[in-house]
Amino acid sequence: MTTAGDIMHRGAQWIPARETLDRAAQLMRELGVGALPISDENERLCGILTDRDIVIGCVAMGHDPAKVTAGEMAQGTPRWIDAGADVGEVLYEMQEHQIRRLPVIENKRLVGMISEADLAQHLTEDQIAGWAESVYARTSGRL
Repeated sequence: MTTAGDIMHRGAQWIPARETLDRAAQLMRELGVGALPISDENERLCGILTDRDIVIGCVAMGHDPAKVTAGEMAQGTPRWIDAGADVGEVLYEMQEHQIRRLPVIENKRLVGMISEADLAQHLTEDQIAGWAESVYARTSGRL
């Protein structure tokens, strides 16, 4: 059985909810990623921040990314998967919630992230095609 832990990208890092968006953008650049899980003061997942969130939700709205925090951008219920979950559960979670990045948690701690690139590297063509059709078919028309 292939698990979430087998296909995830290790070394994911939190951005604390109290950190500003300019710092989040710097961390994204340093890590070469487009999304960061947001942690509360207890290091629990409280959201995910994307580079698009920073641009569309802050900069394009005329706000100063040095004054807006990651926590202020966290919306909705964050989705995650346990490191021991089967790949089928990973695909279901991502398809059901139309998400392209999924934090991986083990013993209540962030241990990795699963992105589209991770899926492409580790899944069969049929699995990838089914996932892409499900996620992208429902999001067509959105940029």
